[in-house]
Amino acid sequence: MPFQKIDRDKLLIKPLKSRCNKVNIEKDHLTVDSPVKELNSKDKTIIAETAQRIIQAKKNGKSVVLAFGAHSIKNGLSPVLIKFIEEGWITHLATNGAGIIHDWEFAYLGKSSEDVRANVKSGEFGIWEETGFFINLAIVVGAYEGLGYGESVGAMIENEGLNIPSAKELEISIRDTSDLDKSASAADLLWTIRKFNLQEGWLHIPHPHKKYTLQAAAYRLKVPFTSHPMFGHDIIYNHPMNHGGAIGRTALRDFLVYAKSIENIDGGVYLSVGSAVMSPMIFEKSLSMAQNLKIQEGKHIDNHFILVVDLAKSTWDWSKDGEPPMDNPAYYLRYCKTFNRMGGTMKYISADNRDFLISLYKLLIRP
Repeated sequence: MPFQKIDRDKLLIKPLKSRCNKVNIEKDHLTVDSPVKELNSKDKTIIAETAQRIIQAKKNGKSVVLAFGAHSIKNGLSPVLIKFIEEGWITHLATNGAGIIHDWEFAYLGKSSEDVRANVKSGEFGIWEETGFFINLAIVVGAYEGLGYGESVGAMIENEGLNIPSAKELEISIRDTSDLDKSASAADLLWTIRKFNLQEGWLHIPHPHKKYTLQAAAYRLKVPFTSHPMFGHDIIYNHPMNHGGAIGRTALRDFLVYAKSIENIDGGVYLSVGSAVMSPMIFEKSLSMAQNLKIQEGKHIDNHFILVVDLAKSTWDWSKDGEPPMDNPAYYLRYCKTFNRMGGTMKYISADNRDFLISLYKLLIRP
C-alpha cells in the first residue's frame, strides 16, 4: 500500500499582498554606481585578473558564466546584473529555485523576503497564492511550449501573461505519439487547466516592477537564464498548482542548456558567487560531459578560469589539514575542493556579492 501524502488542496493559502516583506526593490535596489566597500589588495588583484579574462573571453566568443545564489537577487543586484548582460560581459546566468522566486516577486509585487522563523511558526511560510499559482503555471505552460524553467518565468514576466491553450489543442497533442515528450507535457497542462478551471486564451498577469527583474531582461536579450532547483527546496512546492512533471522537464532542459555553455568554457570564465552547493555540483557534471565530447574530437578543455566568491574566509590549507570538521567555517569551502579538481585556474575571494559584482563591472568598463 502506498505511503500517504500531505494534501496541499486543504491548505489555507493567503494572498501575497498580505505578507510582510523585508526587501522593497524600489527602495533597496543597487546600481553600478552604488558605493562599495574597499577590498583588500589581494582580492582587488584577483578581480582585476578576472576582468581581463572576461574581456579576452568576450573578444574570442567564449562563455562567461555567472552562477549565483538567491542572495544576489535579494540584495537588490538585478539592475547590476542586467548591465552585465546588456553589454555582453556575461553570456549565461544560472541560479537556484529561490533566485527565480525572489526575482519574480520583485517584478510582480515589488517586495520579497518573508520572515521565515515567524511564518513557519504560524503555518504561513511559503503558502502564498500568487507566487505558487503563477510561477507553477508558467512552468507547466513553458514545458508544453518547449521552454526551460528560467525561460518560462522570464517569458511570463516580460510578456506580462501566459497563453492558455484550448482543451481541444491539448487533446490533439496528447494523441500525437510522434513526440511523446510534447504529448506528456500536454497531458500535464490539460490536467492543470481542468483542476483549476482555467479559461483558454491570454491570461494577463501584470508585472509593474519588471524593469528590476533579471529574468525578463535575459528573456528579452536572449541570454540563457537557467534554474537548477531541488525538489522541496522552494516555496512553490507548497502550492497545489505545483506539478512535478513540468518541474522536471523544464529543469532538465535548463541543465542541458547550461552544459552547452560549459562546452564553450575553454578560454572562458566561470564565476560562482554565493552558491556553495548548486554551482559546483552542476559544473562538475557539465564539464565532464563537455570533456567527453571534446576528447572524441581530439581536444581537451584546460584553459578555463574559475573564480569562487563567498563570505566565508579561505583560511583552511587543504594540502596540509585535509577535510575540515563540520563545525569549522572552512567546511563550507569544501566546495572549492570540487572546483580545484576541475582543472584550469581557480581563484577564491571572500567578499560580499554587492562589493564584488559592482567592483568587477567598474573594471570591465574602465578605459
